[in-house]
Order: sequence, then structure tokens, then C-alpha cells
Amino acid sequence: MIFGNVDVAFDTGKRSVQIDEVDLARLQEYALLANLLKREPTADLLNRIAALTGDGSELGLAHTKLAQCAEQMKPDAVSEEYFDLFGGLGTKGLLPYASYYITGSLYGRPLLRLRETFQELGLSQVEHDGEPEDHAATICEFMAVAAGGEMAIPFSSQRDFFREQMAPWMSRFFADLEKSTGVPFYNNVGTVGRVFMDIERKAFELADPG
Repeated sequence: MIFGNVDVAFDTGKRSVQIDEVDLARLQEYALLANLLKREPTADLLNRIAALTGDGSELGLAHTKLAQCAEQMKPDAVSEEYFDLFGGLGTKGLLPYASYYITGSLYGRPLLRLRETFQELGLSQVEHDGEPEDHAATICEFMAVAAGGEMAIPFSSQRDFFREQMAPWMSRFFADLEKSTGVPFYNNVGTVGRVFMDIERKAFELADPG
């Protein structure tokens, strides 16, 4: 099940490509996280998440718990969680931006470095809800498209992007989301994100031990 329908924030010249099972799984994971961080999930998305099944791995167990939560909770309750976390007015709020996590302020040097990286990769940006590009959802969107082969982004470039733009902060963001109070659905999203970031980190390290 692909959680596609991600409003990809880049003009990629989309094309149909064949990808292997590992990259398909990466695409699905990044697209799921992007959807859940970009906006409050729809009832349809929650229904699809509720149908997830997981194996006995750490990520599989995290998927199972997220699915159970999606099945048990009403869409309005999940929407309220999203607003409390990311709406800017709630008491549980998080700021899902690289600049904030790395420098403590918004629109900082990490955002400038990210924009430079996107330019180096030849990406043509389009409007994307007025959020700065270092929002966690936008970064996950990019990785979903890269993993899916819709852009000619080599694995080595994905590895470098992860190390430079994601590793310094995104695991901490997902850990904070996992520990937030009063948001059980998004606690499970945080677990999925934290575990998946660890899997990606280890996979990139194995691919390039040096």
C-alpha cells in the first residue's frame, strides 16, 4: 500500500519507473510521514493506516501500534492532536523545522544550506503552503520522490542529503513527538519516524562503511 498522493513540492518531470522492493518500502515510509506531518490526516488516510499490518521487527511493531490507534480514534480527535502540535496555538506545540532544531530559531542557516542543496540537485520549486523548505514534511516528500526514482537522484546523493540535512536533527524531532503528552496517535507517528530514521542511518552507513 503506497501512501502516495503526497503533494510533492518540486517540479520533477515525473516519469514511470521500476524500483526495487527496498526503495518502494522507503518511498512508502517517507510518503506516510510526509502526509501525517504536512496536514491533519483525512478519514480516508486513517482508514488506510488502520489496515496496516506489521511483522515482529521494531518498525513492524510500530506500524501495528499506529494502525491500532488509527482504528480506535475518531478523525476529529486526530485532527485536534495535529492542531495542538503544529497549529501554533496549542500547548503541546512542536516546531518541525531543521533551523529550529539545529540553531534554536527559524529561517536560519540550515534553511539556507538546504536551499543551496536543492539548487545543486537541479530542483525547480513550486508553491508549497508557504512553509519554509526545512519543514520535516517537505524533506520527507523529497526523500519519497528520490526513493521512488521520479528524479535522477543517485543513492550516494540521497545518502549525503540524509547525513547533512536530516541526521543532525530529525531523529530528535521524532523522539520529541513520541514523548509529547496527550497526543496518542502522534506519539505513535513519532515512534515510526524515530525507528525509520535509525534504519535509514544504518543502511546508509552499511552502504558506505568509510
